[in-house]
Amino acid sequence: MGAEIATPVRRTPTTVHAAADAARHHAAGHWSEQTVGAHVRRAAAARPAAPALVTASARLGWAQYDGAADRLAGQLVAAGLPRGAHLAVLLPDGPTAHVAYLAAERAGLVVIGVAARSGERELLHLLRLAEADALLSHADPRGLPLQPLLARLRAEGLPRLRSLVVPDLAADPRGEVLADGHAVEPAHVQAGRQLHPDELFLLNSTSGTTGLPKCVVHSQQPWLLAGRLAIANGELTADDTILCAVPTPYGFGLWSGHVAPALLGAPTVLLERFDVDTMLALIERERVTMLAAVTTQLAMMLAAAQTGARDLSSLRVVFTGGEAVPPERAAAFERLSGAKVLQFYGANETGIVSGTTVRDDDRRRLRTAGRLAPGVELRSGDGAALVRGPGLSGGYWRDPEANAALRDADGWMRTGDLLALDRDGCLNVVGRASDIVIRGGKNISAPAVEAEVAGDPRIAQAAVVAMPDPTFGERVCCYVAPAPGTAASELTLASVVARLTARGLTREWLPEHLVVLEQLPLSAGGKVAKTQLREDIRRRLAAGERPETGRAGGGGAT
Repeated sequence: MGAEIATPVRRTPTTVHAAADAARHHAAGHWSEQTVGAHVRRAAAARPAAPALVTASARLGWAQYDGAADRLAGQLVAAGLPRGAHLAVLLPDGPTAHVAYLAAERAGLVVIGVAARSGERELLHLLRLAEADALLSHADPRGLPLQPLLARLRAEGLPRLRSLVVPDLAADPRGEVLADGHAVEPAHVQAGRQLHPDELFLLNSTSGTTGLPKCVVHSQQPWLLAGRLAIANGELTADDTILCAVPTPYGFGLWSGHVAPALLGAPTVLLERFDVDTMLALIERERVTMLAAVTTQLAMMLAAAQTGARDLSSLRVVFTGGEAVPPERAAAFERLSGAKVLQFYGANETGIVSGTTVRDDDRRRLRTAGRLAPGVELRSGDGAALVRGPGLSGGYWRDPEANAALRDADGWMRTGDLLALDRDGCLNVVGRASDIVIRGGKNISAPAVEAEVAGDPRIAQAAVVAMPDPTFGERVCCYVAPAPGTAASELTLASVVARLTARGLTREWLPEHLVVLEQLPLSAGGKVAKTQLREDIRRRLAAGERPETGRAGGGGAT
């Protein structure tokens, strides 16, 4: 490749938090001087042959994990990436992704965490926003040829983007990395390259409530803190075996599958692609004791395990979040498995705010979000609660307007939720102030989907609301009014979804139910009355209306 593409922009890693805040959190003992990589190194010395990363078909010991990360770090340095360069990691959630995160830390690089299932438009948006210098992927990311994808990324705003192709390091920990088609021999990585846990470590995405994903700025500190909190709340030890069903780029997957196991020296069982039957089989085979899964995954697991075909008796602790678990469902899972279901409240921006513990009684554990995490403060704000403490992110990358809305001058971060503490000091989520749909634990911006749907010339008005769903918690329900000259019968779910898919909309954002009205109801202020629409879809479902499913590729207006 030419020099223009091959030369990354030089950057200097920055500390994420204000110096006074960092000093206070260190002094209080909430923050550490040790990185995730240091903990992996310690585990490799203490338990070199013990399993660290396990999949259905492979396992890496701690010494192999540590060595593979060192080798990949050397290859990243030899490829010419300076300290502070931004490395987009587009990998399925297997051992290679965890090695890549660790290698980036040791090479002094900032990871741009990209979900393996991201749509092409979302991928382009994130890589441009986060100013990616290089893309680390397999030769066929998402099962698609790499070169056409690179050509489009370079043509649409990333002309200097480097391509680094990494093999499956679970199969070959000493595999050869290619940089723009050329093999890279690892260089010696100087100690000065290593990131400090206070420095910028990760830019990952959040859908928030205002459109295309933003990039959230992270040091390692909030996630090290979250890992220690999980260990304390679940009373975890090095003898536990952890299965993480949540992708690494997201906060939940990061602390449960990448950080906490390193702190413990305990093995992590990974799913490169979520499949409930595979997960149940791995729990049985590996005698998993701790599971991390979003609410939707837990519901699928409960439904699949009812047959009793799998032995879940090894499970002791299940961490779940993303949205509240219905108490009855959590209790049913506890009866089935014998495990304790622990919930937490938090967000990508806030880190973990609260959590339940294995010693909480049934009411606290199943019906609240637990007590506030150490150092966390909570207060009421205008329409939503605010939090402050050692788990906060650094806000949004290159977005001063969004940061001003997120955080006040005193460091309090707005949650977008209505929160209250009960008489026992346990957190209760009373309601949600922000306009999002939480589908399977993932936030989907209603205004962003509305804007996409409203771009259809056949549609005069569009409004998106959350539709209750027993499996995913919520699904995307879209109300539309036809444009003049368009018959209501022309607006089918299939046609709307086909148009959005052709435009590259991320799969999770696609409407799953379409309701066509002559005109959408308006409030006194002239805005669409979403409260009425939410009530309407609940009435329709209660009356037996069958939700159409846009992801099945069929269905029509109702």
